[in-house]
Amino acid sequence: MFVPFNQLPDHARVWIYPSSRSFSNQELAIIREKAKAFLEQWTAHGAELQAGIDLPYDRFIVLGLNESVQSASGCSIDSSVRFIQALEQTFDITLLDKMNVTYRNENTINHIPLKEFRTKAKKKQVNSDVIVFNNIVLNKMEYDSLWEVPASSSWHARYF
Repeated sequence: MFVPFNQLPDHARVWIYPSSRSFSNQELAIIREKAKAFLEQWTAHGAELQAGIDLPYDRFIVLGLNESVQSASGCSIDSSVRFIQALEQTFDITLLDKMNVTYRNENTINHIPLKEFRTKAKKKQVNSDVIVFNNIVLNKMEYDSLWEVPASSSWHARYF
């Protein structure tokens, strides 16, 4: 069952998929439409899942799931990954490669390989107070408060 993302409770589980590039307005409309259709039929062992989507900065896909209604199963998580893979193919983007870092430098969002981020940190081309997107947050409360943080306050701190 699709619900607006902002109506999900703080304890709702989240999965964050950073895009290798920004989405156009047309792509955003299509993603919203496809996500709503997917989330309307998303189930775990035949039970409806209460879920929503957020598309911050026209660059990320965030799925949220109210697990107090029904928890995700392995099969339902697999189906959400297949949904994300289909978006990757449709829009020729990368969403599932976890070996990338997305960070904000002033008003620009950068998405680069982790190896390149480490090199930039070592060469002081980025510093520890650069804002990184901590895509491993677990729930909506963490997403709201710990997703955009200085690198020094995230797992990225090891590179400085």
